[in-house]
Amino acid sequence: MPTAPMLAASLMMGLISAPALADCERGALDTLYCDENGDMVADAPTDPSQWVDPDTLIFAYTPVEDPAIYSDIWQPFIDHLSNVTGKKVRFFAVQSNAAQVEAMRSGRLHIAGFSTGPTPFAVNLAGAVPFALMGSESGQFGYTLQVYTHKDSDIYEMADLKGKRVAHTSPTSNSGNQAPRALFPEMGVVPGEDYEILFSGSHDQSMLGVVAKDYDAAPVASEVVERMAARGLYDPADVRLVWESDRFPTTSYNYAYNLHPDLVEKIREAFYSFQFAGTELGDEFEGVETFIPINYQQHWRVIRTIQASNGVQYTRDNLQ
Repeated sequence: MPTAPMLAASLMMGLISAPALADCERGALDTLYCDENGDMVADAPTDPSQWVDPDTLIFAYTPVEDPAIYSDIWQPFIDHLSNVTGKKVRFFAVQSNAAQVEAMRSGRLHIAGFSTGPTPFAVNLAGAVPFALMGSESGQFGYTLQVYTHKDSDIYEMADLKGKRVAHTSPTSNSGNQAPRALFPEMGVVPGEDYEILFSGSHDQSMLGVVAKDYDAAPVASEVVERMAARGLYDPADVRLVWESDRFPTTSYNYAYNLHPDLVEKIREAFYSFQFAGTELGDEFEGVETFIPINYQQHWRVIRTIQASNGVQYTRDNLQ
């Protein structure tokens, strides 16, 4: 199994090239994958010799915030995943959406939580198969896009963003870039035309930038800023909520398409049987009680619609 330095080095490499598969139905998927059943995710290999059954599973959580803080937080779940699968499990902190997608495509990442916006890139470029979301026992899940400004600013409604400096997170982020570009024009504000876009790199950096008055405002994911406030990273009294959207699906949890089917069943079992109550993970994700089953075709429809309205194509060049 590669050491951490070797894994880190691999994440800096470009996507591994491979010959195209034999002709098959694949929709928007990369030529490495097939989608004969039309569910919009990569089919498992039909040849059992191509199934992957590693001794050590590598798990990564989305780099939407500083990934280093999540190693300890995820440990209770990692222990549970190890017990259920009978495998060693290692948490690997990735630094960017692109590195995370490339790691799964290259076969160096087996299970991952991908942010909302990058999930379609992971599905189409890396053979990721979304199967779970964090939610409540009743099946409720998701987050909202919120627009914040500093409490002392002159921004009170969306029209006031005109002429301002607004922090977006990264090009592939749903709430941090794609949704604002698709939704704000309906409110009379066109990102990049009516206001200057400055990419902060992450939701936490956007929010902290608003607090420090480095940015006039920022669209951010509600679940991220709520966790930041709970950890005392900023004082909610220092900012003002300008606008909030309807709810979007949150981070998707995925396995690599070519994992052995028996292992996939164990991975699903581990997620669906994990209870958040009384764990550091449960404390971090307040209000979350369990992982709930989802499917990409249905639950990511609104995200694909937003990205389509922005002309997004799921290519390596567009993955940032």
